[in-house]
Amino acid sequence: MSHLHKTTPSVDIYGPGTFMDTEFTPAPQDAARIFEYIAKNTPGFTQNKELWDTVKFEGSSLPIIPGPFKAPLVAAALHAMCGVVAHEIVEDRDGTPPHTQQVTVNTDHAGIWLGTVFAACVEGKDISELARSRQLQGLFTHDFDQGCMATPIRQRSTAIYKTKTPGVWYQLHGSLDPTPLLRSMGMDPDYPAQTLDEAYDYISRHVEQWTADELEMHNVKNGFCGSICFTPQGWSDTLMGRRLADHPLVSYSRQSHAIPTPPAPLPNIPDDKRPLAGIKVIELVRIIAGPVIGNTLAAFGADVIRVNCSRLTDLNILQLTLNAGKRTIDIDLTKDEDKSRLRELIEGADVFVQGFRPNAIARKGFGVNDLLEMAGTRGKGIVYVEENCYGPDGPYHERPGWQQIGDAASGSSYVMGRSLGLKDGTSVLPPLPISDMTTGLVGALGAMMALRDRARLGGSYRVTSSLVKADAIALEPEIGLYSPEVVEQSNQLFQWGPINSSQFVLEILLVVMDGWKRRFPHYFESGTESLLTSFSDGPWGQMDILKPVVQLGNSSVTPRWLTPSVPHCYHPQSIQWL
Repeated sequence: MSHLHKTTPSVDIYGPGTFMDTEFTPAPQDAARIFEYIAKNTPGFTQNKELWDTVKFEGSSLPIIPGPFKAPLVAAALHAMCGVVAHEIVEDRDGTPPHTQQVTVNTDHAGIWLGTVFAACVEGKDISELARSRQLQGLFTHDFDQGCMATPIRQRSTAIYKTKTPGVWYQLHGSLDPTPLLRSMGMDPDYPAQTLDEAYDYISRHVEQWTADELEMHNVKNGFCGSICFTPQGWSDTLMGRRLADHPLVSYSRQSHAIPTPPAPLPNIPDDKRPLAGIKVIELVRIIAGPVIGNTLAAFGADVIRVNCSRLTDLNILQLTLNAGKRTIDIDLTKDEDKSRLRELIEGADVFVQGFRPNAIARKGFGVNDLLEMAGTRGKGIVYVEENCYGPDGPYHERPGWQQIGDAASGSSYVMGRSLGLKDGTSVLPPLPISDMTTGLVGALGAMMALRDRARLGGSYRVTSSLVKADAIALEPEIGLYSPEVVEQSNQLFQWGPINSSQFVLEILLVVMDGWKRRFPHYFESGTESLLTSFSDGPWGQMDILKPVVQLGNSSVTPRWLTPSVPHCYHPQSIQWL
């Protein structure tokens, strides 16, 4: 499967710390090479080349997203790794030799999966068009947005801005409630901007009064989100960058200090042969990265109960796709009776996924050591999965972060700006919620490997998945960036619309969806090449959503969702495990 690959430093093109391919490799072959690279460097992943050879990649030759990043190929490789682990689990459970099974991944599908939020239809209406025409809100009986994006000034509180420091831009982030951030910087959160451009100009005038370091220290001091838009080299030279580089992309470990527990073989469910059938998952998450973990595990067969609090802000649109295969309940961790209910559910769970800051969740009684103690008491190990921004340790471990922060810190936003021809430090979000989606996929893969090991060896496991790490992998020299010539070929093929520093990630995603719909209409229409799967009986009526990416040789074990997406807090608190 190995393919010759060479890169060269591309300081003059993409900036310090970047590496560009010297020759173009078609996407399927390059995905196979990247799969091999990540597989070799993932502790705990099988090094049996016979199993690697069961993986097959197919798809278009050219990159299918704007910019030089190979995020679709990294995603394709990670999906394939999930497929290999799934076959190991099936072998342990059923005795089916994994080397006799096939794992197939379409690299186009993996790229479109990064935009899965908009790759769906409700009652025959395209979600991206509903969003563009502002008709989405009518779909929701409970408004989880809670006005977080209701005005231009609130929308542009999360954007990239020029600072007083020459050549350095800063990712500001309103964190779903921008009022405290804006006020702390001397801005009026109710400033009556009539347009998004007017709001961006208003905030720009204030941000330009601050140096990049002043902004960074202001946000650290006040607990706000934000990040300097580092160059890749600038990030890797920081202490936090060096600490994060010490960890593999897929980071999981047996918790040797926990109370020993015996092996816990995966259940054998007669009428459901998917690899994780019978596995129970609690998901305490918001927005994208965390929900993708449960969404992926549900496709592989897990019974996932997503916990939300109806008091807290989330983005309404994300319910439509990321809750597929799940049940959802309303639990408020400020209430003792609700915390008791969550503990009851955890008592029966195999996996606990959480996306809150480690000490914040520990103060509620649901930190990793709290659950290890619960698992030891019950005599069955647990897999504790946490997704965060900066990784499992280091000086920024406790700092809050979102997808855009990962993009800025890693150097991805800087590189995207350079790819657009902006050489004055202007930074632009990479297309799609790449770090969010990849972080979720990494967390799911780590959970699957941990479940495999728990079945074989017993014990409890901790999995960590980081937004910055998910971005940084695509900047490694072993992955490589596409040359400007290849990027331009993709531009000509898809006719991407304009992308700039002011845009929110969902605005950029609309630009990318337009290009896909023009180039790949067959993927979004009914027919043998469609990438969509349909549900006719969900809370929103007829739903068409993107299928799981990985396809396994045996259709009975291939990932699929058995139930459609449901709203947050949809089921009664009294629900029990299936």
